[in-house]
Amino acid sequence: MALRSIGLASHIYNNNIKSVLLLMGFPALLLFMIWAFFTGLHLAGVESLGMVGRESLEPDIMGSMSEGYKSALAYGHWAIIVALIWFTISFFFHTKMMQMATGAVPVTRKEYPKIYNMLENLCISRGLQMPSFMIIDSPAMNAFASGINEKTYAITLTRGIVEALEDDELEAVIGHELSHIMNKDVRLLIISVVFVGMISLMAEMLFRMLVHRPRYGGRSSNNNKGQGAIMLIALAVLIIGYIFAIFIRFALSRKREFLADAGSVELTKNPQAMMRALLRISGHDEVSDMPSEVQQMCIENSHNFFGVFATHPPISKRVKTLSEMTGEPIPTLAVTLRRPPKRPWDNNKPPENAG
Repeated sequence: MALRSIGLASHIYNNNIKSVLLLMGFPALLLFMIWAFFTGLHLAGVESLGMVGRESLEPDIMGSMSEGYKSALAYGHWAIIVALIWFTISFFFHTKMMQMATGAVPVTRKEYPKIYNMLENLCISRGLQMPSFMIIDSPAMNAFASGINEKTYAITLTRGIVEALEDDELEAVIGHELSHIMNKDVRLLIISVVFVGMISLMAEMLFRMLVHRPRYGGRSSNNNKGQGAIMLIALAVLIIGYIFAIFIRFALSRKREFLADAGSVELTKNPQAMMRALLRISGHDEVSDMPSEVQQMCIENSHNFFGVFATHPPISKRVKTLSEMTGEPIPTLAVTLRRPPKRPWDNNKPPENAG
């Protein structure tokens, strides 16, 4: 337990450092992308006018890079201002933005006292202020935590996970998400989601501006070469943006899920419930139309490219780790015919097609 406490303290410290580095490094990344954009404009513009021959291509590339640097210094502050405005809006309104992106709706204690009672007991055991709850009306089985401080922390559950899990399993999932809040994973995830969205949009804007810029001259071979250069440079700018977005995603250690699983066990004292919850969720986590940036915040995200860009460890590995850590055997799920509970977000109305 002492070793885990040391590892958790290091994890929280690393999350804080990564948050600061992202905040400090993002303006530099924006300026780099703007420099690449203006370098592309200068280089492609000169080539399309037929002013550059093959023998002088390298010097003109250097000249275009220099002109791109000057243009980035001249106009880059506007991009930084826009980014600061965007980040400020996201900082104060990210909860509303995530609700719009996922279709989540707030659920009060009066509407669903069971999950609030579960959360309250866990928070009391650690002296924590209670987050709020939100529900996504989806049959998928997933959950995530969001927020940047005590006033904005929230735990979002899908309808499917509330209806399908046994009470102790649902409590384990809530404990997992509460652990993400306690471990400072949520703040880093929110910052990364905001930055990845901004980088993607900036790359797309620069790409479109290069592709749709006015054409120079007539239909000469030099002009065709210039347009080809524009397309290649625009594609390069787009790739640069997405590569850095992937690097930010890689900065989010997959170890956070192991620690949150262990944190849930420490809160609930029920490793079997956490393992059963993960096994039930496996293969049923896909929430339709959920943005990929939000998917990486969920308790499970099975979307990946042959494991290369996986944001979560495999559930089988997580369950095995819990089993080895606690000495509990991996459970076997029994078939259940339990009827789902009434849904408070439907105001307990019977189905429209009920006879």
